[in-house]
Amino acid sequence: MRELIAVANQNRKVIIGPATVGGIAAGKFKIGNTAGTVDNILACKLNRAGSVAYVSKSGGLSNELNNIIARNSDGVYEGIAIGGDRYPGTCFIDHFRRYEANPEIKMMVMLGEIVGRDEYEVSEAIKSGQIKKPVVAWCIGTCSKVFPSEVQFGHAGARAGAAAETADAKNAALKAAGAVVPESFDTFGEAIRATYEALKKKKVVAEPPAELPAPRIPAEYASALATGQIRRPTAFISTISDDRGEELSYCGVPISKVITGGYGLGDVIGLLWFKRRFPSWAGEFVEMVLKIVADHGPCVSGAHNAIVAARAGKDLISSLCSGLLTIGPRFGGAIDGAAQYFKQFCDAGKSPDQMVSEMKAANINIPGIGHRIKSVNNPDKRVELLVKYAKKNFPKTKYLDFALKVEKLTTSKRGNLILNVDGCIGILFVDLMNSLGMRSEEIGDVIACGALNGLFVLGRSIGFMGHIIDQKRLKAGLYRHPWDDVLYLIQPAK
Repeated sequence: MRELIAVANQNRKVIIGPATVGGIAAGKFKIGNTAGTVDNILACKLNRAGSVAYVSKSGGLSNELNNIIARNSDGVYEGIAIGGDRYPGTCFIDHFRRYEANPEIKMMVMLGEIVGRDEYEVSEAIKSGQIKKPVVAWCIGTCSKVFPSEVQFGHAGARAGAAAETADAKNAALKAAGAVVPESFDTFGEAIRATYEALKKKKVVAEPPAELPAPRIPAEYASALATGQIRRPTAFISTISDDRGEELSYCGVPISKVITGGYGLGDVIGLLWFKRRFPSWAGEFVEMVLKIVADHGPCVSGAHNAIVAARAGKDLISSLCSGLLTIGPRFGGAIDGAAQYFKQFCDAGKSPDQMVSEMKAANINIPGIGHRIKSVNNPDKRVELLVKYAKKNFPKTKYLDFALKVEKLTTSKRGNLILNVDGCIGILFVDLMNSLGMRSEEIGDVIACGALNGLFVLGRSIGFMGHIIDQKRLKAGLYRHPWDDVLYLIQPAK
């Protein structure tokens, strides 16, 4: 330890210890186990700085000093326990010089003990004027004089080997030098209070501000969990359905009311997808969309994949997934794309001509425009039905009207660049949400999360299931397809 002290002095470093509970800078940080638990820190007002600094040899009594100083002054500014070793890393005088140079510290407290001569360095510094601030001091171990021989008082250094190292001798020297030394440890707090009050009268220390409530310290996770104060966060949260009560509810509506209260499939989708009950025209429109997109025939990519998987012997769920995984930008995905782009250009106040020219310049095909078979001369009946329904029942068709103007421009260039069924559904759903009073940002969020394509997925699942069941029954020989007889007739005779 003596070698370490020499190295520390060379490098202008401070060692606290080696055997110590540490130290505390009130309101800032603590070292080691100083001041104990959070509750004790708050009780001793160590959560904010006072104007009193102390140094103690004893670590246990340093916590007692925190308490005594808090009750007899405006509180601790800094406190250090140097430890009771034979060769401590720092001594009383090292810290007292720091305290003397710190204008925030108005008075100092020292708690020494029997043995050693470190306290004499402090008394000499007071005498010579190196330490001008008031010092309240006490050396414990005054009871050693009643023992007939030397007694070891716990610490390695707490053993008086000469008369000058007794607690009584050091207390007397400190008092003679000008330190405030009480009659016993019992009146140590009173001496601190008297010194502090004298400084207040001289206006060396100001009146302490009103005590603010200490910040609430969060409980440690493990202990709070064990006592039931907290619980682990849920992995998944549902805001649309709840089965914890007496009956299942959809967005707060009991299932009994959904079944008996005239809620249609469109209304259920409104509750579970949009957290609201649709008006009758909106619910009927959703059901109309599901009917229209349920099936486009067995040759489209999704249906074809579902059929192939079913004929290959895959189970119903796997076959359905095979078809659903085909849905994308070129098969069903135009619903979201059409909703996004038509809303974007219409909301920006741009003309249909600007949309066509800007999309062409960006080399982007307009989603929802174009059909391989249908054209101006061979219109898509499904689009006609959707447009007719919307014009008759929707409160507003702002986006549909814009899309129809775009269609006039595109079909003037090529007859099959019509508004197709996917595009019409996407655009009309934007009109639906706009008519329901949803904000533009909210509509954008619905489009971004893919909810509109969900209509295609839901409706197309119905068609895929039909194809899968049809193939399973055909393969099992449950019934003959009407074409089987035709195929038989045209086979070469055998």
